[in-house]
Amino acid sequence: MRQRRVRLPLSPTQWRIASALARRQPVEHPTAADAWAGVALLIAPDPDAVLLIRRAERVGDPWSGHIGLPGGRREPADSDLIATAIRETEEEVGCLLDTSQLLGTLDDVWPRTPLPRVVVVRPAVFALPDRPALRLSAEVADAFWVPLTDLQDPSRYRDTIVSLYGQDRAFPAYYLSDYIVWGLTERVLTPVLGMLGGEE
Repeated sequence: MRQRRVRLPLSPTQWRIASALARRQPVEHPTAADAWAGVALLIAPDPDAVLLIRRAERVGDPWSGHIGLPGGRREPADSDLIATAIRETEEEVGCLLDTSQLLGTLDDVWPRTPLPRVVVVRPAVFALPDRPALRLSAEVADAFWVPLTDLQDPSRYRDTIVSLYGQDRAFPAYYLSDYIVWGLTERVLTPVLGMLGGEE
């Protein structure tokens, strides 16, 4: 999906991301997946920051307790994965989005670790004029804004060791004050930061 012609005022950082999205064609998953999900990468100014959530601890949820982006599985009533991201964001954090705020989509991502079902995630980038009040659902334990400049700090980006299926594996990660961001969320954030002057 190419960049939309967004009419709301954009901060310089939001504009740079919108322009970068307009110059590239996102890579979509090449084959049929068992399930699809849409997530929303929300960028609000003063200072420009991204909204991250910590998912509630739930038995059987492979992302239980992880740091992620608002979003979830596509439902039959969703017209597309953008609609999924918009619906799930309202359900999880109480933030109302519409397509006028949509800057574009990023490459599809899916877990590199084996799961019983292949879930493909399509990230959608939205520009917000300010940071809205949040209302967390039972699925979300915490939600917080992280300045993009914090994520661009090279000292925060290094490998983390995660134990999966009895084996320790190294994954690139962002080290925040209270949390470590790795996995699919790291793979969504890193290309966006690359649009602001790093590696894309």
